[in-house]
Amino acid sequence: MTFSRSILYALIAGSALLVACKAPTDIDPESTLEGSGPMSASLDNPVTSDSEPLVAAVRVADAVNARRPDVVVWKSPTCGCCSGWVDYLREEGFEVTTHDTENLDSVKTELGLVDPTLKSCHTAMIDGYVVEGHVPISDIDRLLAERPGIVGISAPGMPMMSPGMGSREPKDYDVMAFDESGEIKVFSRH
Repeated sequence: MTFSRSILYALIAGSALLVACKAPTDIDPESTLEGSGPMSASLDNPVTSDSEPLVAAVRVADAVNARRPDVVVWKSPTCGCCSGWVDYLREEGFEVTTHDTENLDSVKTELGLVDPTLKSCHTAMIDGYVVEGHVPISDIDRLLAERPGIVGISAPGMPMMSPGMGSREPKDYDVMAFDESGEIKVFSRH
């Protein structure tokens, strides 16, 4: 069974709220020790006493409900796969603003994407990074979590098994990272 990320987040948040609603006398102290219990492995400060479950549950809920950054996408007005990628981002919780343009190359150049081998059919800006083409959410999340000193990431061309191009799950292509000096490295392999 496949769950969308938003459904999974709702399930996790619901679990956190159930933990928060337990009375302190109902909490098993063994399940709140570091390294045990359902929440301890995913929190910065594991639950360590009977008085902390509500705080821990709020932290989990805050992390789950954290607002994704806004996305700006430049695309051709007639490109269906670009619209498919935008829909994919929206389904994953991003607020997306689109700009239809016939002059994508000037947008790409202005944003620092100059190598023609990295170009795709649409260009996005997400929290200060260029995201070119059919990049999957897993790579966007990694980029935003790690915040490397690069201009952005790209799924060059139009990979057939990519979000917006026939598959929500990426398959058989690489996502590349590129910096201001023109250095290109593999960011991830799918």
